[in-house]
Amino acid sequence: MGKIAFVFPGQGSQTVGMAKELSNEHKEVKAVVESADKKLGYSLSKLMFEGPQEELTLTYNAQPALLTSSISILQVLEKAGIKADFAAGHSLGEYSALVAAGAISFEDAVYTVHMRGKYMEEAIPAGEGSMAAVLGLEESLLQQACLEATEESGPVQLANLNCPGQIVISGSANGVAVASEKAKEKGAKRVIPLVVSGPFHSSLMEPAASKLKDTLSTIKIIDTSIPVIANVNADIMTGANEITNKLVEQLYSPVRWEQSVEKMIDLGVDTFVEIGPGKVLSGLIKKVNRKVTTIPVYDIETLEKAIEYFKEEGISNA
Repeated sequence: MGKIAFVFPGQGSQTVGMAKELSNEHKEVKAVVESADKKLGYSLSKLMFEGPQEELTLTYNAQPALLTSSISILQVLEKAGIKADFAAGHSLGEYSALVAAGAISFEDAVYTVHMRGKYMEEAIPAGEGSMAAVLGLEESLLQQACLEATEESGPVQLANLNCPGQIVISGSANGVAVASEKAKEKGAKRVIPLVVSGPFHSSLMEPAASKLKDTLSTIKIIDTSIPVIANVNADIMTGANEITNKLVEQLYSPVRWEQSVEKMIDLGVDTFVEIGPGKVLSGLIKKVNRKVTTIPVYDIETLEKAIEYFKEEGISNA
């Protein structure tokens, strides 16, 4: 067996009921969830377990909820003796990856992503920014569409390079609308507007980035115990100073997910364990490379399957 990477989902994967069954079954999960409630000073667990969905989906709730869910599942996997050689996360998921790699404590991370969500929400008035997924157009042509639209109608840029043929663009509502039309003219198969509360990973997030920098300066960040692949440049980051800079930059830079997956494969990873709600990343990873193994872990059944798989491989001591 080659190397193992733990990967963590980002915003959009949250669902009412996340980690609820697991919390009843595993004391590690319950402990993580309770510690999030205590740190944030409100019942995040109630939102996670009971909803309502529209409140859970608010950026400043969704971010800590996803982190909490991912880290609580991680505790159970680690207890079973399953360890990773690398970690990575999609956007918000990068914080889960850094907790997994020992660079940031869970309590500090859950507080930071709650604040990150608030800053992102405040950065631009609702309705003025948007995002859209562009399918079936190569990066250079879409980049051209964004540059042309920015000049004509307002800022828009590449935000998430997810997998071959799927790139998300982000920016001002007008910019995204014009870039979407231009993308279709240049041969995009489909353009799907996304239901998001802001233009994430665009230059419009720079006000949020400076506030995030201040918050990051108040928490303890240390060097990682395993390499984390950064969204910003799809390369290894391990040092504390570098981590702070990359997290700030990440807010207004594209998430280079496809390249991050390729980087991990180049480094010998052949098994990706997706830890947290849903299986979006597993799908994207398979589109990057069909040959790798993807193991999504998000509920009791998938957790037991994962532990069984690693037991058979001689890796789990559960």
